[in-house]
Amino acid sequence: MIAEKDGYCMRFARADDAANYYEQNYCPLDPGAARLTGCKGEFSREEVVSFFLRSVEEKDRSFFLIVAPDGRIVGESVINEIDWELRCANFRICLYRHIERGRGIGTWATEVTRDFAFETLRLYRLSLDVYAFNSRAERVYAKAGFRREGVLRDAVRDGDAYADVILMSLLEDEWRALKGR
Repeated sequence: MIAEKDGYCMRFARADDAANYYEQNYCPLDPGAARLTGCKGEFSREEVVSFFLRSVEEKDRSFFLIVAPDGRIVGESVINEIDWELRCANFRICLYRHIERGRGIGTWATEVTRDFAFETLRLYRLSLDVYAFNSRAERVYAKAGFRREGVLRDAVRDGDAYADVILMSLLEDEWRALKGR
């Protein structure tokens, strides 16, 4: 376990989590989670389990599960696309059920993952993208120190309308200033 708060824990994903990960979050996938992450609404067990198992093994990824006090996997937080030479990576997070959102869990997990990226992985740059219609997530990222660095205009569909994709990043010196180091 890398962190715990109010009974929730964040820990590395393990191969033996694959079945629970699928059953607890993809049967069915919450439509809000699909919309906020831009993924399709339905996945087969094989798709999810094989992706999960590959993700656990990849060397350019740190894959954390967010686990509720009752042991259910309720989300994930991921540092992926790690470029060890440039010391940069991408960040993504998802809370799978709407009942877990808006309670500070995502903010906590974002901050834990951010700190892991800079303290443990020793990254120089951590970046992310967020859909403009997900203003709650954009506020969480800004609170965690990420800065807006660009907008991909009308780059994603939200139902029948187009929406912007907001690019954000945090640099090592900005993180150090944020942490008072």
